[in-house]
Amino acid sequence: MSRRRRISVVLLTSAVIGSSVAIDVAPLAVADPCTGPAAGLQPPTPVPDDGIPGQAPPIGRRPAGANDKAPLPELGKLPLAILKQVLPQQSAKKKPGWAQEMARPALPNPPEPGSPNNLQDQQAAAVAPAPAPAIGPAPEAAVSPSTSVVGWVTGVDTGANTLQKFSISGTDLGIMWDNGDTAGRQVLMAFGDTYGYCGMRSQQWRYNTLLRTQDKSLSRGLAVAEGSTSNPYAGSPQSRPGYSKQVIPPIKWAAQERGIIPTAAISVGRTQYMNYMSIKSWDSAGEWTTNYSATAVSNDNGQNWKTFPQSVRPASPDAISQVPFTPGNENFQQAAYVKGNDGYIYIFGTPSGRSGSGFVSRALPGNLPDAGKHEFWNTDRGSWIPGDPNAATPIISGPVGEMSAQYNTYLKKYLVMYGDKSGDVLLSTSPAPQGPWSPPQILVTESQMPGGPYAPYLHPWTTGKELYFNLSLWSAYNVMLMRTTLP
Repeated sequence: MSRRRRISVVLLTSAVIGSSVAIDVAPLAVADPCTGPAAGLQPPTPVPDDGIPGQAPPIGRRPAGANDKAPLPELGKLPLAILKQVLPQQSAKKKPGWAQEMARPALPNPPEPGSPNNLQDQQAAAVAPAPAPAIGPAPEAAVSPSTSVVGWVTGVDTGANTLQKFSISGTDLGIMWDNGDTAGRQVLMAFGDTYGYCGMRSQQWRYNTLLRTQDKSLSRGLAVAEGSTSNPYAGSPQSRPGYSKQVIPPIKWAAQERGIIPTAAISVGRTQYMNYMSIKSWDSAGEWTTNYSATAVSNDNGQNWKTFPQSVRPASPDAISQVPFTPGNENFQQAAYVKGNDGYIYIFGTPSGRSGSGFVSRALPGNLPDAGKHEFWNTDRGSWIPGDPNAATPIISGPVGEMSAQYNTYLKKYLVMYGDKSGDVLLSTSPAPQGPWSPPQILVTESQMPGGPYAPYLHPWTTGKELYFNLSLWSAYNVMLMRTTLP
């Protein structure tokens, strides 16, 4: 029997809306896949045990409010009746509602909207710099339009069949980007710490893996084809049949390294660039410490990657010895990319963990892997400062967790999704990458998904009224495909 098959119905009463609603309850989950249905599973045929031994669940990824044994969410629309008690706290004097915020006019020169799912709409215009107001405490979030669970992208018994096809029983993130290949258009997805067959001594642990899809029928879920050791357009880069390999190799510059985790990726032509962070330690719920962040490049559609030495950004003076620490780089340990038609790639940055604020820099495509050639937005000066990450000022107040970004052709605004420390998923919009950014709107609350949702990563082919995104759930330690419909 599937562990996601519904087993009972309970009645929940809303303190927010004041009504009752029947909610399907799925079987309990466990945050470590190797203590659940996958525990003890062996590969169907003998294989080398080439995973990384001695690893443990990345506890820093756990949202502070997560219930490790919460029921898994059912497919379909999330229940409004168990939203957090934020609605009574909203005030028109504090901020406009969602519909009002969306109706605000954009600054001049927005791109003309195209088909909502046009593959090139994500590269829409970055408008001329406009000074943003000084940042203050994070405003209370208003509740968003409807959000639904479409299906599971990874897991033991998902439609993607990731254990049998890729030796992936549990993983997180699923950062998505368009590969830029007009002849072989695909969406690439980069995942973080990955479990395989749990009966192996190492549990087939890998720090990162990658899947590919060309599925456009997202309302039915996300299909991924079989992988390959040689075909760069197959469903996943593999080191042997049925085993997705770790795609970002370690450069071994850090004395202590507990992870090599993707945070963002983008294509320039057919060249793939991926930002990743080297984990020094997983500290506590929502907190971790990095050694550095860096940019890896692939010229074969994500099959093989190498790190640019000039892209390495140490997080502290004593992190590594090979590259000197530059003050301000601690705020660019995680990233989100978006293209503008002014020739720049905009890079949103956050520090390690989920407590920090959001910052933004930009670079010409040829300078993306050279951290010394980036420009940084300074709100006080209302301008871009070249080569000085310490000049960057916050554009979105913290806590800001894992972030993704796009230009939305329906809203004619830039849009970011991110998480907070408790497990809420938020959305903000702006007429320009540097702001001003709207008050955050809630897409998912930790009360709707008590298992701990985090890391919302936008699908690059949905930039209109209907948004699809990957979302990790700590209690399942796997990735779901979600859908939000904007009003």
